[in-house]
Amino acid sequence: MSTAIAAQGRVLDLTRDLKELTRLAGEPRRVDDLLERALDTLRDVIPYDLAAVLELEGEELAVRCARGPLCDDRVRRHRVQLASFPDLRRALETRRARTLDEHDHGHGADPYHGLLDLPHGHSCMVVPLFAGERTLGALTFDRTRCERYDAPLVDLATIYGQIIALALTAAEYAASLERNSRQLAEQNRLLEGEVTGERDAGELLALSQNPAMKRLAELARQVAATDAPVLITGETGVGKEVLARAIHGWSRRRARPFVKLNCAALPENLIESELFGHRKGAFSGATETRPGRFAVANGGTLLLDEIGDLPLGAQAKLLRVLQEGEFEPVGSDRTVKVDVRILAATHLDLERALADGRFRQDLYYRLDVFPLCVPPLRERKEDLLSIAAEILRGIARRTGRGPWRLSAKNLERLRAYPWPGNVRELVNCLERATILSSTQELVLDLPHDAVTREASGGAALGTLAEHERAYLERVLDHTGGKLYGKGGAAEILGLKPSTLQSRMQKLGVSRARRAPTR
Repeated sequence: MSTAIAAQGRVLDLTRDLKELTRLAGEPRRVDDLLERALDTLRDVIPYDLAAVLELEGEELAVRCARGPLCDDRVRRHRVQLASFPDLRRALETRRARTLDEHDHGHGADPYHGLLDLPHGHSCMVVPLFAGERTLGALTFDRTRCERYDAPLVDLATIYGQIIALALTAAEYAASLERNSRQLAEQNRLLEGEVTGERDAGELLALSQNPAMKRLAELARQVAATDAPVLITGETGVGKEVLARAIHGWSRRRARPFVKLNCAALPENLIESELFGHRKGAFSGATETRPGRFAVANGGTLLLDEIGDLPLGAQAKLLRVLQEGEFEPVGSDRTVKVDVRILAATHLDLERALADGRFRQDLYYRLDVFPLCVPPLRERKEDLLSIAAEILRGIARRTGRGPWRLSAKNLERLRAYPWPGNVRELVNCLERATILSSTQELVLDLPHDAVTREASGGAALGTLAEHERAYLERVLDHTGGKLYGKGGAAEILGLKPSTLQSRMQKLGVSRARRAPTR
């Protein structure tokens, strides 16, 4: 009678434990609690010295939770290469729990073979974990005694395995939902402050009357149909981002995110976090887990603006993503796989950066698959009217003011000005004019534009900036485009190389490619 009462008590305890485990399985955030609770509960009915839950990661099984006297750091870090355990792989493929006998221990079925010093023929059981069509891993039991687990214990372990598989699946779905939620929140954060309602980037390019820009748009359409990386070059403010957005809009990824990162706008210690994301607590100030730009852009396009300013350390990690499509967030050892199309933009001479050791050659050739160069505004003056009109429409939409008009005289002044700051300078000029003008007729404030300086009966004298630009171009012609070192433009002009580059950018001077003057 006492034996029957004891058996009934064990059944009641088991039923209570199963109910509690089922409840925990519905709380994905507590999956690790469930795994420990399940293994601890099973010890009362399935004797073991080591019980573990192993998750399937590609072609490996990795221990996620382990309990029992044999559990130590070696076990917790243990990973099983399935290629070396064919019988274990077969057990996962057939999805049938199995016990191992003395013969099995020498044929690649025991996941701890070579790790633990267990007697030959010891008790061992493997229970595959699966959900639907997916194999999730295995539940294992090991005992130092050399006797086989009987059928009722195998059936009981199988039931627990189903609960554990349910919990792992629920946790995986919850993690996926959380990742998607963070990705959406990050996309919204990145979109904050961007102007909406303006004309499509591809449509803006199609408005151009300049032959060089028309050819550029044609090439961009062709490469947009592929996933090839594109390196967009051109002076500061020419509209490299507009071209990048057009490529994205013409691509098969148009319905997916377009994400940008200005590599020059962030301190070096934050670049990797912005690119690859970080885990909570990965560094001082990392108060929450945040996805990086690669994760946010997954399935879409990532524009790396000012790629020439990317630190060398980040360049190496970027190269890995381009080669393998995977990375690890800062503070995490879990690999994240992504499918992202890369567009890179820069106003720097990357070939010079290669020579100076500031840019990796292998990364350069990965990015320079399809180079596109946006011509400066001074070389496409025929587009000034349409660009100015579009800028003014955008300002009117944002401010609720306008519309504004440009007189024939003002249009002539726009065409006469060399626009060293390109489209960006034109935007600033027109924005300033809309603020200062009290009527629909705009009053332009151009710095020393040539039209107002024509000497009566004579030629225009030109501004200091124009003379400086012409002199710089002559010096660069003389050096064959050489900026630094002996006989370079910086030495001739008595300037620091950085000062020379700054003046060239401000004046819209590009490096000459002609042979040096003799």
